[in-house]
Amino acid sequence: MKKLLLATTASLALAGAAAADDIKIGIILGFTGPLESITPTMADGAELAVKEVNDAGTLLDGATVGTVRGDSTCIDSSAATATAERIVTAEGVNAIMGADCSGVTMAILQNVARANGVVMISPSATSPGFTTAESDGLFFRTAPSDARQGTVMAEVIRDRGIDRVAVTYTNNDYGKGLADSFAEAFTATGGTVTINAAHEDGKADYSAEVGALASAGGAALVVAGYTDQGGRGIIQASLDTGAFDVFVLPDGMVSQQLAETFGSDLNQSFGQYPGTDSPGAEIYQRMATEAGFDGTSAFAAESYDAAALILLAMQSAGSSAPADFKDHVMAVANAPGEPIYPGELAKGIEILKAGGEIDYVGATAVELIPPGESAGNYREVDFKDGEIVTVGFR
Repeated sequence: MKKLLLATTASLALAGAAAADDIKIGIILGFTGPLESITPTMADGAELAVKEVNDAGTLLDGATVGTVRGDSTCIDSSAATATAERIVTAEGVNAIMGADCSGVTMAILQNVARANGVVMISPSATSPGFTTAESDGLFFRTAPSDARQGTVMAEVIRDRGIDRVAVTYTNNDYGKGLADSFAEAFTATGGTVTINAAHEDGKADYSAEVGALASAGGAALVVAGYTDQGGRGIIQASLDTGAFDVFVLPDGMVSQQLAETFGSDLNQSFGQYPGTDSPGAEIYQRMATEAGFDGTSAFAAESYDAAALILLAMQSAGSSAPADFKDHVMAVANAPGEPIYPGELAKGIEILKAGGEIDYVGATAVELIPPGESAGNYREVDFKDGEIVTVGFR
């Protein structure tokens, strides 16, 4: 396999354009850890975009794209950083689709991506902290900030006639950022947050945490946690003790596995996660079904869009070098230009090759706002008898 250094040394006239098999995209997600039940469909989404481009065979005059998977663990920043270092230095990836959870994503950005000049597009790192983080123009995200999700969640709850809630959050950047954003927005609507308390992941018993939440009271419990970790434990302890039977579940808690585990016990519960009813979403869901995975799973569509933006930005720049294409991500994501939907990546490449402009709409109605994050749309859902049912979009 040719190394990027050899390709660069062979001819500066290539201006960063890669020969066949030289382009590699790192896919860094929590294949183990508290989000491992939704990670496979995220990876499948990204790889669907890569396959689409490889099938076309026209990216940068015939370059093919490979993917390298790496485990972020979602929660262990040291392990995630080591994974990213390996993928960047040993595998020579041109960009990273990821990471997923906010804490490990920030660690990779600051310790690996910036140090090596590697572009990252995360499909699910939602901490408000990324809006002001130093990134050297290398970081983008196709999921909206939790500053937006907090506002949407407050609206969803108030629209259902609930004005008093307890809040528990996983004790990290994601959990605290979302909990604080929500509390501010909910209070501004006249609602009351009775308690806003952290919980630690990985515990066998959450009865003490639930006891404190129950003592504070509330018509519902907001669980800003992880579907395969403490968030699940909080729900189980709440049901076991009868402390709460209405749960508000944001993006990190929305998974089919969770719905099936608790079944009808969640029938009064609801939540939201990034999503849209745009034409591109419908197209993507059909493509995902044909590829054998659930396109409606949380952050799967955002992963497709993250990978697609990386590849289209490369074509726009005429180069797979991060220093060249990082400044083209915003351009291909936004108007003006020909709208590009899922399944039309080859069309986008041809327009760019001809010197035209594209507006990548993608699977999630992508619109990037400074410093490079999604403006944000959300799917509102109910949990009914082990299924996640879409009831609207915001």
